[in-house]
Amino acid sequence: MARTASNMIELGTKAPNFKLMDTITDHLYTLEDVRGERGTLVMFICNHCPFVKHVNEEIVRLANDYRPLGFGSVAIMSNDVESYPEDRPEMMKEMAAKHQYSFPYLFDGTQEIAKAYDAACTPDFFLFDDESRLIYRGQLDDSRPGNGLHSNGRDLREAMDAVLNNRKVSPVQKPSIGCNIKWKN
Repeated sequence: MARTASNMIELGTKAPNFKLMDTITDHLYTLEDVRGERGTLVMFICNHCPFVKHVNEEIVRLANDYRPLGFGSVAIMSNDVESYPEDRPEMMKEMAAKHQYSFPYLFDGTQEIAKAYDAACTPDFFLFDDESRLIYRGQLDDSRPGNGLHSNGRDLREAMDAVLNNRKVSPVQKPSIGCNIKWKN
């Protein structure tokens, strides 16, 4: 499996807006629809990536833990579904049901949103503050498929906890590692 690192865009970057179809409900969602009063987590994931499969349970747990604390969460799938049919919207809906996603799982068929966020891999995590400014980007935690570490969301949880405790999020952040986004030709 190829290992691609996230692009570590500049902190303070404003969250790009989107209007994408949720494969769970068939409703359109915008950034405003998923924003939380304390912050918003935007995750780029897909169905087939072993890195995402490794952390799926933790991202569901994390979203459920922080939603009542004022954080909105959303997942976006941007892979080329012609080349990777297991990532098609109907398969996304099945994945969301299997893992009980409590957040929208949006289909970025044009790949414009992945490009707007400069997403590079799955999973790729972007945490924005209450003004939609980037305060964290990078890895969920140090676990990877096969490295023997259990996924606990430590890095992302520390950033979210800093927000909750009115502390500055540490600018020392590690890139996420995963499968590259499958771009269209």
